[in-house]
Amino acid sequence: MLSLSHRHEDGARLASLLWELGPGWRTISSAMVGGGIGPAEWVLNAQVVGAYSRMDPVDHLLELAPSGRGVAMMTAASVAHYTRAEDGGVEAVATVGLRVPTWAASPEGVPDPELRPERLDPQPGDRVPRPACPAPGTINVIVAVPVAMSDAALVNAVMTVTEAKAQALAEAGYACTGTASDAVCVAARTGGPEELFGGPRSTWGARLARAVHRSVLDGAHAWTRVNLGAGAEREQTG
Repeated sequence: MLSLSHRHEDGARLASLLWELGPGWRTISSAMVGGGIGPAEWVLNAQVVGAYSRMDPVDHLLELAPSGRGVAMMTAASVAHYTRAEDGGVEAVATVGLRVPTWAASPEGVPDPELRPERLDPQPGDRVPRPACPAPGTINVIVAVPVAMSDAALVNAVMTVTEAKAQALAEAGYACTGTASDAVCVAARTGGPEELFGGPRSTWGARLARAVHRSVLDGAHAWTRVNLGAGAEREQTG
């Protein structure tokens, strides 16, 4: 079950998205809290201000997280504007921020080009909103697969998420593989026979790829409309 909440912090109204998995799940994640492979009952994606300066992000996330074991990540992208997709029982949720689109293999010492900073809470009717403060461009992706997966299949699933994300960004007109601060979490069931593969041509990997692709593509288009304007979106995709 997904639930969205808001809090006031550092002079801003910030959103948090909580995915309550319940018992019987384990995750693989790159998040600061609950990273690696292990059991999890929830996944939290918490929005922070763009000028984030706390030196204790793990403690901060734990302050925001529910009790029990879970995964927690943060982003300065607008969490309230998350995008969601489903394919064959696989569900994917993405929060997309693209202020600093990044190629994974970039020459040393060459800065990534920056696009317009995104605003924390775009208002209805805004064509090109002005940013409240500079916000890192982060893409966080959370996926739930309703079957058990081996450790190797979970690693393979993370690869598939990343490939589907990069495909979506290319189709949205962004010359990048993601951003430098992206995080991912894949949740799978703990009971039943384990799937051995999570690649894009396996049964569940293909479904995962399509769900992630759709959620990231929708999120990239939405970010473009809000932050760069409708004309920019046509230029990016045309």
